[in-house]
Amino acid sequence: MKRTSHNPDQYIFSFRQIASNGKKKIGILLGAGAPVSINISKDETWKSLIPNLAGLTKIVKEKLSADDLSAYNSLESSISEPNLEKVLSKIRTISEVIGENKINNYNSTDYQNLSENICNAIRDEVDQVLPVGQNPYTELVSWINGISRKYGVEIFTTNYDLLLEQALERAKTPYFDEFSGSDSAFFDPSTISRNDLPPRWVRLWKLHGSIGWEKNNKNEVTRIPRSKTANMVYPSHIKYDQTQAAPFSSLFERLKNFILEPDTLLLSTGFSFADAHISSKLLESLLANPSSALFAFQYGNLESEIYIKDLAIKCPGISAYCRDGAVINGTEARWKIGSLPARNWKNFRDEYYKDEQFLLGDFSMLSRFLAAAGAEYTLETISVTEEEPENAPDE
Repeated sequence: MKRTSHNPDQYIFSFRQIASNGKKKIGILLGAGAPVSINISKDETWKSLIPNLAGLTKIVKEKLSADDLSAYNSLESSISEPNLEKVLSKIRTISEVIGENKINNYNSTDYQNLSENICNAIRDEVDQVLPVGQNPYTELVSWINGISRKYGVEIFTTNYDLLLEQALERAKTPYFDEFSGSDSAFFDPSTISRNDLPPRWVRLWKLHGSIGWEKNNKNEVTRIPRSKTANMVYPSHIKYDQTQAAPFSSLFERLKNFILEPDTLLLSTGFSFADAHISSKLLESLLANPSSALFAFQYGNLESEIYIKDLAIKCPGISAYCRDGAVINGTEARWKIGSLPARNWKNFRDEYYKDEQFLLGDFSMLSRFLAAAGAEYTLETISVTEEEPENAPDE
């Protein structure tokens, strides 16, 4: 038996009910694609608040000195399908082995300095201020605040920026970010394992660190406003090793434990699943707990979303919603409109599906959809029809 299509109406009808009733344990996995969805251009061109990897690469190269750029370009030309992460990995590898020998006129110390200069440029670029007024981050917080919840929402993010913190604080939403204190807040791993905060408190877990983190003279991680020596897991081949040490190991353990709790739903947005150290943890945990689920909202088509497709085919608890189709219950198929799940439901379709394209892979569309689910109007205005459920899978 092979399904030839998925009906988006059926799945999103169910998802909206889950998103609006406040009874389920919900987590959000927020990736680098989230701030890309915010346009800060003053004209008809598009300029993301924080660029994607290609845009970040361009900006970093523009900030390097002439000598650094020459060494960077030489290494970049030797890499198949190069990007910032691959080049930074090679720079760090070379710096560990060449000593006083030289490659591209740079010795080990020079490459260590180049690595630091690249990381500083990354930190400076992601240190952005959330635009004033309504935006995807404020709409996400509006959804969180708009529903009376049995359990607190947990947000896991690989992003270094402070956009979530700004959105939560503007809405006067209490949140816990694994630190305690004010002047030089200290990392408290014991509080991560407990879950005794009131449901209205958001739990914010920054898996790769933050521009607000740094190590003090005792080698302890602290949180201070706008750190100049940020403690972050930068994109390179040593990401996995870094996340095995404190404080990151505690945060990844929290992600695992969240998924292992009964009846949990993790929503991912702006996340490519290319980070193997995260994808493997998710797959392991979801396979171990059949009552948990991951809904991955992807920006690209099925053809381009290779990482999440592989995970979703392996694990029926993972649903990958892409622009032109989905992998649901381990089955890949294109979108196709079918029977309506409720009378008048067609009036809501433009919120998530238009011109044969699924829209919720865009963080700005997903956050707006969620905000609408938490608004004053409810699904009680929709009369459930007596129509038969979606047709059985095609032979």
